[in-house]
Parts: sequence; structure tokens; C-alpha cells
Amino acid sequence: MTDTNVSKIVLASASRSRASLLKHAGVNFEAIPSDCDEDAIKIKMRENGAIVDQVAEQLAMAKAKIISIDHPDKFIIGADQMLACEGVWYDKPEDIESARGHLKSLRGKTHHLVSATVILFGKRCVWRYVDTSNLTMREFSDDFIEIYLNQVGEKLYRSVGAYQLEGLGAQLFSGIEGDYFSILGLPLLPMMEFLRANKLLID
Repeated sequence: MTDTNVSKIVLASASRSRASLLKHAGVNFEAIPSDCDEDAIKIKMRENGAIVDQVAEQLAMAKAKIISIDHPDKFIIGADQMLACEGVWYDKPEDIESARGHLKSLRGKTHHLVSATVILFGKRCVWRYVDTSNLTMREFSDDFIEIYLNQVGEKLYRSVGAYQLEGLGAQLFSGIEGDYFSILGLPLLPMMEFLRANKLLID
């Protein structure tokens, strides 16, 4: 719960999940999508030997920096997630075929979801948080995959693993180790602690 109608917080993202987390937690914010070349950053960092944690944080930072240029007097939240399994990095599926491929490749395995979040103020990073969750998919059938793909529809393309844990995607898993909010896109509890410390939420 905030004490002002004037938002001092900007979410540098078009993510509906992240916006929903902040909204339902009572955080007053403005969402401004950040147009950064994520693919170029990933390719360059991988060529330089970066690990997924570093890439996720750099992507979050890049998104926030772009928005902070026009909003230096606001707290800019940048966030990104990287999914890795057995050395393979997964991007958001572009179509139903790639979503099907993601699910077939990940089933029966434990993958790692790295969630990175930064907050910039005055173009300077004032808070950062990187969290890794381990998620194990069960050995679901090909028939289940087809039913899942048909029921979830366009939501498949909103997340790197073609799933949203808060919905039908929960049926894909046999075990999860990690923070629920981070898996959804933001480390809500530690982030709100920072916001309270900076008088952006009522203490």
C-alpha cells in the first residue's frame, strides 16, 4: 500500500505477470515496456563465456537503463529470466511448434530458472537481486502436451518455458525448489522491503 497517487516507480517491462504481481501487492507503479535487443546481448555474452546468472542480470539492467534515461527521478524496475537445462538456454517460444519442442525437451528433467531484478534511480543501480529456482517437470504424455498447448493458447509465448506456474502450467511439474514470486517474475518480498526502506511503501 502506497501513500500517494503519484507513481515514483516504473516497471520497465510489458510482462503481464510482473505487472499483476505489483498491482495485487498494492504497489503504485507505471509500466513502460523497454525496447532492448535481448538477442544481441545474449549472443555477445555467451560468446564471452558468461553464465546464465550474469546474462539475466545484464538483461534486467539493460531494460532499466533505457527507461531511466527519460525518467531519472523515478525508481526503475528491470527484470529478466533465463531458463537453462543441461547446458541449453531456452528463449520464449515463437510458435506452437517451438513450445511443443520446449516441453518435450524439458519433461522428466530439472531445469534452472534464473530470475534477475534490478532497481535504478538517477541512472544508478540502487538494488539488485538474483535468484535461482529448480523446477522438475514430470514425465507427462504427448497427449497431455497437445491438450495443454490447445488450452493455454497464446499464453505459451509469454514465458521462457512455455508455462505459467499460476495456471495450467502447474500440472507440468512434480517438484519445485525456489521462491514462488521469483518464478512468476519478481522477488516480491525482498523488493517490497527495499521499497519500504525508501519510503515508496508505507512501513
